[in-house]
Amino acid sequence: MCFLNKSRCVCAFIPKLTLKTRLCLVVHAKELKRTTNTGRLAVTALTNSEMRIRGVEGKSLDLSDLLVPEYRTVLFYPSEDALELNAEFVAADPRPIQLIVPDGNWRQASKVHYRHHELAGVPRVMIKDANTSAYHMRAETTAEGMATLQAIAAALGVIEGDTVKESMMKLYRAKLEATLQGRGVL
Repeated sequence: MCFLNKSRCVCAFIPKLTLKTRLCLVVHAKELKRTTNTGRLAVTALTNSEMRIRGVEGKSLDLSDLLVPEYRTVLFYPSEDALELNAEFVAADPRPIQLIVPDGNWRQASKVHYRHHELAGVPRVMIKDANTSAYHMRAETTAEGMATLQAIAAALGVIEGDTVKESMMKLYRAKLEATLQGRGVL
């Protein structure tokens, strides 16, 4: 599941969380080959989640079936028009939130924002806190840049509470430490 060398496996750290929030990870096909991918760990940890793969040659991906009235669907992507995901945003609508989360490098992830026209009316949300971590899974180009699992943990902290956030961050820290050990950084 974690795609790390057996000696650095973090599968034991993957929690099983059943939440009201639904997660749909929209991952680029090339991202699935990267050992630094953290999004699929979130899908494994969250029972109310799924992964959809985009960028497969000759296959288009339609996300319109995600737009259901039972959920308040949002695209978790820091576009210029993105609203801050905070307690006020969550309290404004009683329905559970469905997070559609693009996963890939910045270029790949940005394409979900503008190529999936079926999501045109879906509000964009973002976490505005700076990432103050000393170490990162990959090089970050902005102060707010985070690994997918790290960003999902922050979002779930706002929506579901600190206990959920900490459980997901424990998994992220285990993955980060194992990855950095593999690189000889730690």
